[in-house]
Amino acid sequence: MSDTLTLTSAVDGFAFSARRVQPQGPRKGGVVVIQEIFGIDSYIQADLERWAARGYEAIAPSLFDRVTPGYVAEHDPEGFQTGVANVGKVGIPAMLSDIQACIDALTGAGPVFAVGYCLGGSLVWQAAAKLTGLAAGSSYYGSQVGANAALPLSCPVIVHLGAKDGHIPADTVKAAVEAAHPDVPVYVYANSGHGFNNDGRPDSDLADAELARERTVALFEANGAGA
Repeated sequence: MSDTLTLTSAVDGFAFSARRVQPQGPRKGGVVVIQEIFGIDSYIQADLERWAARGYEAIAPSLFDRVTPGYVAEHDPEGFQTGVANVGKVGIPAMLSDIQACIDALTGAGPVFAVGYCLGGSLVWQAAAKLTGLAAGSSYYGSQVGANAALPLSCPVIVHLGAKDGHIPADTVKAAVEAAHPDVPVYVYANSGHGFNNDGRPDSDLADAELARERTVALFEANGAGA
């Protein structure tokens, strides 16, 4: 069962929407699913459903509501440019505040986790450093992870990167993270490029995507999911 929530950001009192899918079977915890720059599109909705099928209450904040409520774009050059512009217009502090509101909405009924892709991968890393209430986070191909590698983390995090990613130099990011946090696993997937969690996309390898998901599940279970 899915619905749309209205939550309020503490940073500016803005009321934003979030897509929620209820867990199937026994509830294992909550997970904040953090979008790419394309909004809550079909790929993020599919990810919400995957997490719900695994027993998690899954919430995805619509991070660009301050610019365009319910924003969704195509995965094409125009959608990419508009998404990048939206990041600048909204700003990282406001997006992190929206994520905190989602964490707070899930708190009290088991551990809360975060998983994010592209923009969301960068935000998971910063959320693990700056927000409260997260039990663990899984960061996928975030372009700002390397630049923020030295941030102190308050919960366990794992990082997923595509070896064929033309936007993010996987080896450089891996080296930066491992230098700052030797205990943080950084997985590089040989057959995949950017956005490989999006099933059916050109840079996606299904075996890599499924392995990354299983590693994320293992991280969550090691940090209280289903306990």
